[in-house]
Amino acid sequence: MNYQRIEPDVILSQWVDCYWFADSNGTQREKKKIIPDGFAEIIFHYRDPYRVNISGKWQRQGKNLFAGQIRKFFYLENTGASGMVGIKFKPAALAHIFDLKMTDYTDRVVPLPHVAGKSFEKIISNIHDPLQPEQFAKFLDHELALLIKPSTDDVNRVEGGLDLIFSRKGNVEVNELLHHVAVTERQLQRLFNRYVGLPPKFYCRIIRFSHIFNLMEQHDASWVEIALESGYYDQSHFIRNFKAFTGEDPSAYLFDEQTFANFFMKRA
Repeated sequence: MNYQRIEPDVILSQWVDCYWFADSNGTQREKKKIIPDGFAEIIFHYRDPYRVNISGKWQRQGKNLFAGQIRKFFYLENTGASGMVGIKFKPAALAHIFDLKMTDYTDRVVPLPHVAGKSFEKIISNIHDPLQPEQFAKFLDHELALLIKPSTDDVNRVEGGLDLIFSRKGNVEVNELLHHVAVTERQLQRLFNRYVGLPPKFYCRIIRFSHIFNLMEQHDASWVEIALESGYYDQSHFIRNFKAFTGEDPSAYLFDEQTFANFFMKRA
């Protein structure tokens, strides 16, 4: 599988994290693990579709999809050749742009028209095989810029909290978020449910967990050092969280493998 990540135009930086492209002409079926990274996304398949297993049952997907936040790992499997374009949105963007309640889509992958209507029809009609990622990213910049609308006060509050979470790599207490955003705990919970799809405390756990992958890229360290630098109070706490999100012990996880999970988690 060939992977490529492209940054959006600066005018979209508040709303879009990145575009990603993945393709392979191989038709042998392979089961791929996806693990939580804290971002919802829109995905277009221009070759054969995939099957997905989130709740223990395999289901065939459509070609144009909306994927909400996930709380634990799940599996994908190709049905033939792979060709995908993904738009990874900033955590509060999709709720704002399409007036969604993101908890309705937590741990779900649904057909794109269910949430976005006909908004992506032009993009879909311009996806051709073979695809030129750099050229298509510029086309996405143009089309997505047409969907952006001014932020509301609630969006600004959520983004203020998210900025703190990301700047602290997930090591933020709820009381700090309440003070930073200047809302009550009930209001914060409501805002995160509406715009992010996960409670603020759980979202902090995901972002803290995701930082492990960056640390693994940057230097060779012991698991004790990785755990402490990631903000875990001891190694057993670190291992429990890692296994909860990946289903694997960190010492057995293959960080250097060319997989979907590692491509999405390694931000560099």
